[in-house]
Amino acid sequence: MSYVARSSSPFLNPDRNPALSYFLKQTFYPHFCAGRSLVEVRKTLRGLKDMGYAGVCLCYAREVVVGQKELKGVETVVEEGSSSVAATKQEIEGWKIGTLKTIQMTSSEDFVAVKLTGAGSQALHSLLHNLPPPPSLFAAITEICDAAASKGVRLLFDAEQHAVQAGIDAWTLTFQRRYNRDSVVVFGTYQAYLKSCPKVLAEHLALAQQEGFTLGVKLVRGAYFATDPRNLIWDTKGDTDATYDGLAECLFTRSYSSLMPAATNYNGSATFPRVSVVLASHNHASVRKAQAIRTKQLQSGEKSVDTVYAQLMGMADEVSCELLQAGREAAKSDLRLGSTGNVRVVDVPKAYKYLVWGSTGECMKYLLRRAEENRDAMERTREGRNALVRELWRRLKQELRLGAG
Repeated sequence: MSYVARSSSPFLNPDRNPALSYFLKQTFYPHFCAGRSLVEVRKTLRGLKDMGYAGVCLCYAREVVVGQKELKGVETVVEEGSSSVAATKQEIEGWKIGTLKTIQMTSSEDFVAVKLTGAGSQALHSLLHNLPPPPSLFAAITEICDAAASKGVRLLFDAEQHAVQAGIDAWTLTFQRRYNRDSVVVFGTYQAYLKSCPKVLAEHLALAQQEGFTLGVKLVRGAYFATDPRNLIWDTKGDTDATYDGLAECLFTRSYSSLMPAATNYNGSATFPRVSVVLASHNHASVRKAQAIRTKQLQSGEKSVDTVYAQLMGMADEVSCELLQAGREAAKSDLRLGSTGNVRVVDVPKAYKYLVWGSTGECMKYLLRRAEENRDAMERTREGRNALVRELWRRLKQELRLGAG
């Protein structure tokens, strides 16, 4: 899968190799992806909502994974006004059209995830050097934000590799300042497996408080372990788990902590801004901790932060289904309590599924990350299966010895 996703060979391009495309469509693709056309995608989304999901997080799969080849190529890109303008504008236009189509496929209260590297070489060059988006790309992002805002759809500016993340953060804040005043349209993504995450989030919270906009936060553990520098990542999974849960608690309680002190370089204010949260987690313990905090807030009459829960389609269905069941039970409880005039005393979770759409070739890099993430899960499943087989065999031998005696 890794070789196919990163190869430039036409033979290994699913969009140019019908046999490979057919194989992927029958195996990996439908497990994680929504479809290739408006009809296919809407059918998938309708099926998810019929199951009880509050909505979806849909993403156009086109993106760039930064390797040495991409870095070398991007350094040859020059500023707008050169002979390369037509090519780079074509890349931006294609990405913009794909993202606008994604918004068209969704409904009010859904999310559309945005991969900024998908806008092509000019975008990648600017992100790598932490430069503002060039005028044509700024106009494209503005058009995307306007379309989302007018439809009541929210945008998730996805985190990507560390090499481009500072640029992505800067662009995200630029558009949050513009669109997160009266409502929340733009969300940034924060990867808890990075040691810098608490500091970065604290700085963005301070900026939001200082400048008067709502910070949209999508909190994830992280998906670029294979490509991000190892020294930037927490030493153990336990460290990442503690960071994730600690940051989630700070956001839900709208308070700073020893894990995430208030940023001191923004007037030293410890006042927490308005926030809206997408808790993206496949970890049962993290989700249950979040629900417990929010239920306690409701029981004490404390105002809670606007929050949704999200998992990838094809993964962590046991977590998603538990959220759906909790929502159904809470809704029934609400009906019983309604006649007595009591207030809701449990968190009613809003569960979302994240999925991508696009051609088989466009989805390959996304599918590769899912395969890498599932490797550990598959290993745990294999270990559990082997332990179960050993225990069954032990009991069988014990029964045979007893029978013989």
